[in-house]
Amino acid sequence: MKKTVCFGEIMMRLSTPGHLRFLQAHTFDVTFAGGEANVAASLARYGVPVEFVTRLPENDIAEMCIALLRQHGIGTQYIVRGGDRIGIYFLESGAAQRGSKVIYDRAGSSIAAIAPGMIDWETVFADADWFHWTGITPAISEGAAAVCLEAAQTAHKMGLTVSCDLNYRAKLWKWGKTAGEVMPDLVRQCDVAIGNEEDAEKVFGIKAPDTDVTAGKVDAEAYNYVYLKLVDRFPNLKTVAITLRGSLSASHNTWSAVLWHDRQVYTAPTFDIIPIVDRVGGGDSFMGGLIYGMRAYADMGDALRFAVAASCLKHSIWGDFNLVTVAEVEKLMGGDVSGRVSR
Repeated sequence: MKKTVCFGEIMMRLSTPGHLRFLQAHTFDVTFAGGEANVAASLARYGVPVEFVTRLPENDIAEMCIALLRQHGIGTQYIVRGGDRIGIYFLESGAAQRGSKVIYDRAGSSIAAIAPGMIDWETVFADADWFHWTGITPAISEGAAAVCLEAAQTAHKMGLTVSCDLNYRAKLWKWGKTAGEVMPDLVRQCDVAIGNEEDAEKVFGIKAPDTDVTAGKVDAEAYNYVYLKLVDRFPNLKTVAITLRGSLSASHNTWSAVLWHDRQVYTAPTFDIIPIVDRVGGGDSFMGGLIYGMRAYADMGDALRFAVAASCLKHSIWGDFNLVTVAEVEKLMGGDVSGRVSR
């Protein structure tokens, strides 16, 4: 496989140990994460050459972050340096009927001050065939939105497959324009788009009828409406996937997905996930699995099943990165859901 390029923000993640509340914590567990970096980590684990592009400050915390990316086999040669700080997010992991909480401390991060022309995208894409971004990046700042569009347009012009995760984050769209104003120009550059049960509604006002996420009612057939509306609005899209999470509690979810490709619809088995170790990064692990699956399998149904199985396994792993192998995912694809010890 040729190289995949992912562009976006990576942050320091500070999470309370176990399921402690912020009020109880005296220490935080430290790692680094971000939507596009999480996808890059999955692809690197599957043996796909991958480059992560971002902007980071010149300090030791940024060096710590870059070292982690390299440790997982992610290319870092096109990371640009500058600005004052790396963004932070704090995570309190929920349990049972208490949901998780995220608090952002990312204002003024290095990537928020990025501007068109800082990255030579033609050089970055010279030996690549896939570019991935998420809706988180254009939400950060006007500059980040402009650079994301610059990258997507260049990738499209150079013939790369361009994918996006709609990834709506209400807390981030504060710089003057709404997601509905910014995202259409970006999605017009894309060949592949994914979203969760609510992203299309929050970004484009497209809602699946007769669904209730909080009640766990996320029937795959209801989402036919969503991807047909998306393809009607963005005819450049060749593939649209919707992840289907039934949230029965913070510790118990159902998980599946539906995919539209070349006028055919594919559905995946539904996994019953209990207990959840860490669900953050679940959608990114699906995207990483889908990018791999669409290149590794001739059957799009197999590509979808790989992505769903990969993201199911992610729920058992602490941190945002999905640290699984192709063999582990294919074992689950094959129907082995026992979780028995491998000796």
